Amino acid sequence: MAMKRIAVLTTGGDAPGMNPAIRSVVRYGISQKLEVMGVFRGWWGLINEELKLLNHRSVSGIIGQGGTILKTARCAEFFTDEGQLRAFNTVKKNNIDGLVVIGGNGSFKAAHLFCTKYNIPCIGIPASIDNDVNGIDVTIGTDTAVNTALDAIDKIRDTATSMERIFVVEVMGRDSGYIALTVALAGGCEGVIIPEKELNLEDICHDIVHGNLVGKMSWIIVVAEGAGRADDIAKRITDMTSLETRTVVLGHVQRGGSPTAVSRALALDLGKVAVDCLIAGKTDKVVGLSCGKIVEVDLEHAIQKKDLRIVDLYNLIKILT
Repeated sequence: MAMKRIAVLTTGGDAPGMNPAIRSVVRYGISQKLEVMGVFRGWWGLINEELKLLNHRSVSGIIGQGGTILKTARCAEFFTDEGQLRAFNTVKKNNIDGLVVIGGNGSFKAAHLFCTKYNIPCIGIPASIDNDVNGIDVTIGTDTAVNTALDAIDKIRDTATSMERIFVVEVMGRDSGYIALTVALAGGCEGVIIPEKELNLEDICHDIVHGNLVGKMSWIIVVAEGAGRADDIAKRITDMTSLETRTVVLGHVQRGGSPTAVSRALALDLGKVAVDCLIAGKTDKVVGLSCGKIVEVDLEHAIQKKDLRIVDLYNLIKILT
């Protein structure tokens, strides 16, 4: 069946670069004689029929904006039979021939479930600050989020060095240590705590005490939120070392802000490729960058646990301290 009308939605946590992806899907889709509908608030909007037809001007001026003009929401109801049926009815009622789903690992689990259950063509565009989509190198928004966190850590380093203090900096990463690992490495930090590796605070404290004895007075420990809370870890470090420890929680600032050139260019490219996939009759795929090339990855593979080279990066951080 030829594609006549597609819909685009953003789901899960927002990521810088979602808006350029939306812009690309809409404008490229229109150039290919498609009608493009925007679904508001992700799967929730599909369930509750909150959507509208978009045109060229609908996505004007959004290329440099963070967040998503379509809004996003987590939707537990979509994982129920009733929720999925309501979403399917919305698709049929509005004559939607295919979906472009912009999101991360959780979003693609839902997309895979939906397209296989109801035979609705779905193509995923990976947008997640956690870089948690298997089979591709980098997700839209990752570069922006890492640079936001790195900028903050560079500033914290100035104070840590000047005042000779230990800082524990909490970054986002509920299930993934990608941001923590990357900014700890790029920021020259002395330690990193991530969900994928068992916490050994005794070793960290031993290094701090030994460093203090030989004249190293400032430390930055990066912790992913899924591995522990900065306040709790700082208190334990102080109790174990008797050294003053301060905390910084970067929080949702990492999700916001204008997307970097890397995030924008990737989003614009993948938006076009996603539309081409639907036109070609493809489904149940994620499009992404791998080894410098655009690839198509089965959704079932994309939602598997991703290998982030945890051991290599973790050991390199220790070596370079």
